[in-house]
Amino acid sequence: MSSDPSDRSGAPQEPDPSQWEELLRSLFGSDAEEALQELRSRGFDPATLAAGSEFQNDPQMLQHILDQVRRLLTSSATGPVNADVAHDVARQAAMAGGDPSLTSREVRVATEALSVAELWLDAATDIPPGGGKALAWTRSEWVERTLPAWNILAQPVASSVADALTAILRDQLPGDLSALGESGLPGGMMSGMFGGDGAIDPSQIMRRIGAAVFGMQIGTAAGTLSREVFGATDIGVPLLSEPATVLVPANVAAFAEGLAAPEEEVRLFLALREVAHARLFTHVSWLRGHLLGLVEAYAKGITIDMDALESSMREIDPTDTEALRGALSGGVFALQSTPEQKATLLRLETVLALVEGWVDEVVARAALPHLPHAVALREMIRRRRAAGGPAEQTFASLVGLELRPRRSRDAAALWASIDSQVGPTERDAVWDHPDLLPGTLDLDDPAGYFTRRAAVTAEQSDVDRALAEIFGEADGTDGADGADGDTPDGTGEEPTKD
Repeated sequence: MSSDPSDRSGAPQEPDPSQWEELLRSLFGSDAEEALQELRSRGFDPATLAAGSEFQNDPQMLQHILDQVRRLLTSSATGPVNADVAHDVARQAAMAGGDPSLTSREVRVATEALSVAELWLDAATDIPPGGGKALAWTRSEWVERTLPAWNILAQPVASSVADALTAILRDQLPGDLSALGESGLPGGMMSGMFGGDGAIDPSQIMRRIGAAVFGMQIGTAAGTLSREVFGATDIGVPLLSEPATVLVPANVAAFAEGLAAPEEEVRLFLALREVAHARLFTHVSWLRGHLLGLVEAYAKGITIDMDALESSMREIDPTDTEALRGALSGGVFALQSTPEQKATLLRLETVLALVEGWVDEVVARAALPHLPHAVALREMIRRRRAAGGPAEQTFASLVGLELRPRRSRDAAALWASIDSQVGPTERDAVWDHPDLLPGTLDLDDPAGYFTRRAAVTAEQSDVDRALAEIFGEADGTDGADGADGDTPDGTGEEPTKD
């Protein structure tokens, strides 16, 4: 029998129901016979499926689709983001257009640039080097090392959206599927599809689909970012749990193409930015947790307009993951920000701007004596960070959060003003505690930072003094009572009893 899907006249052959039955058996597992009997009793016969399929002449395509469905439903991944899906999609996006292995020269040139940058930065800041390894990564390596952080960033809002998806789409499930979920599928079918030993509620299916959709989106964003970033820190949020400085040579070379500055100078400037970020994230111990905490607080408080969601989802097939993915990227979930969310977002944007502004200022001071094009490169990076890229926009539409320092120029001016008044040591000491960080008023008026800070310090001293007096009176140790070392009333005589 010929394997050609058409006969000699070119007409399509009749589908072979046995092929479909074989595929369904592979989907349902070892107890497939019981599952197939259950399907036939409910009107799902393999022959009928074969006759009505658009893929009757392409069994390989059908096998691919069923493999994808089985992989999705049997995935051991838990949580609101399917990390396995995110990983696969991110790797594919990172390798789009090529991601060749690094040569020994590329590794050497990149790590040498990071080492030189550390030496130059010593003259611009008292914050010491981060102490981690100097590394050169391919785009795929960047994905592997940073993807866990992206999954964590997306989990809070992904959980909220999963709840909304379940509530809205449960009513849209086909009647037969709903009935199966309520009455319970045969054990063999469930074990084959889900790896379990009992019935599963349709809402669990939707949660898995929602987790997979979010995995696709996170993977797309991370994979696209891997073709744009220069290192591990230039997004502004710490993505690594261990100290390290990194350059992605392929992206550095692509950025340097067409610039007036030589590639070596561009590489050194970008290396300065990487090591400056790494020093800050490593030695300002509270900063990483503070930033991620603000992101989590913002995402957890997001509410979803259920009416808008239901209206938008009416035309979407709940079994079509591509349609759900498109809905996510199109902002169909109508994320709503409360006043508390807006306040948290303002705090987050301010901290991001302060990080970017500090890096911008210290890198400029370190680069000017060595790099002829330092001023032009500084301005180019400023504009690039302010505009953001497609991957950052994808993340913004997914989580409702833009990781762009909107006021980095104001922050750089503030750090320069602090440096000019008290020097680099006191400038860097501002990072000693989050309570010392400047706020939005300081970005508006950098020159008045010290005046406002002095007023706050004086106010805090007055409060501390008042508290000391109150507690001193409470325990009888107030210095005002018996100041002369005499009796409590200061007369030197014991009070008489009535």
